Formats: sequence, structure tokens, C-alpha cells
Amino acid sequence: MTEVEIQREYYARTAHSYNAEHCHEGDEHYFALDLMLSVLDRFEIHSISDLGSGTGRVLTYVSKFRPDLKGMGIETSLDMRAVGYESGVPKDALIAGDATALQYENGSFDLVCAFGILHHIRQPSNAVGEALRVARKAIFISDSNNFGQGSSLLRAVKQTLNACGLWPLANWIKTKGKGYSISEGDGLAYSYSLFSNMGQIRQGCSRVYLFGTADSGPNLYRSAGCVAVLGLKGFPDRCL
Repeated sequence: MTEVEIQREYYARTAHSYNAEHCHEGDEHYFALDLMLSVLDRFEIHSISDLGSGTGRVLTYVSKFRPDLKGMGIETSLDMRAVGYESGVPKDALIAGDATALQYENGSFDLVCAFGILHHIRQPSNAVGEALRVARKAIFISDSNNFGQGSSLLRAVKQTLNACGLWPLANWIKTKGKGYSISEGDGLAYSYSLFSNMGQIRQGCSRVYLFGTADSGPNLYRSAGCVAVLGLKGFPDRCL
């Protein structure tokens, strides 16, 4: 099977148990969601598009606290969308789509967000680029930082390899040339760090704010296994 087929099979098989196994209000993505919700009024966000929406947990959470907002979820898996519909997410709010090739025009939504999907995409920069294109005011992304995961020794080794430009080779060897790993808990995933896309995000935004969403030290790159970033497009100083 291709990588896409492996992912689709995993989501089809786990769709009905996905929320119970993966969505816990104490996890890093819910913490990131609360951070995102806290800035919506400050930057006058009235519409949100959630990429890789899965069963629609972001839509559900946002609508619970901000029912006035227009929310649109994009999800490739029919099975995941079906579970979302069963839980009450409107069909016109959770639609089929590819995060790397959105069907929307530039600036279609005030804010575009993505929670835990970039490490499932071989070329995450494509999804980040689409988020930047479709967002009118801001993007918010919560995802993993592989260089901050593991023991202090393992982190030091990975960070050193990355600094020397050898991480892609080390990861290729680790995954036996596949570039990805497969687990029952996360399906097909790539070893990914949101810091790898920070240059792209900074280029597309006038201001960028980084948050640690799990227990960590002061240097998030070195110690945080999960991070979130808020990128603002064109906000003048007086808005801050």
C-alpha cells in the first residue's frame, strides 16, 4: 500500500474509537486550543478553518465556547467525517478536502488552524503554505517537536545531528529508508518538528508567537515535545 492508503486504512479502522483514544481535555492540543480561543477577540477573528479536522473536535470545542464564530473543518477521511456527523457536527461544517491543496481563495478565513496533522504529511510545508494563503489575519498550528522528545541524551543527539545537517540521513536510516513509522496509537507518522517550518511561517507573517504546550524548560526547541505557534499577518503595533 502507498503511504496515503496506509493512512486511510488506519483512520477507517480507528474512526469510531478515535475520540476516546486520542482526544483528552488534558492533552497538549486542548491546551493549545485554549490558547487559540484566548486571542480570538483581540484580533477580531470571526471565521476559522481547521485543517485535518478529523472527527471535528476543534469545531466542537470552538462552537461550545464561541458559537458566534463561523467554523469550517477540512478532512480527507470519509470515516472520520462520518463520526463527526454522528456526534452532531453539521455536514456543511466538516467537508472533504486536502490540507495541501485547499479549494478556497486567498484570505477566505480570518484564521486557519491545524492541530496535530503536520507530522502525518510528508511535505508539511505545502500545508503550511496553504494555511498562510487562505488565512486573512492569522494562522495557529499545534504540533510535535521531535527534537524535544525523549531523554536528555537522545534530545542532545538529535539536536546535534540536526545542527550538522545530518538529521534527514539519520531518520532515513532509522526508518529503513521509508521516512515514516507506523504505530497503533498514531498510524503513519513522520518524524517532525514545527520548528522546521518556522522560517516559512515567519516569512508569511508579520509577527510570530511560540508557545510550549507540554511541560518543558525555557528553551522550547531543546525541551518541548509539543509546541504551538500563532502567526499574525499585517497587524500594526497598535493592535498588540
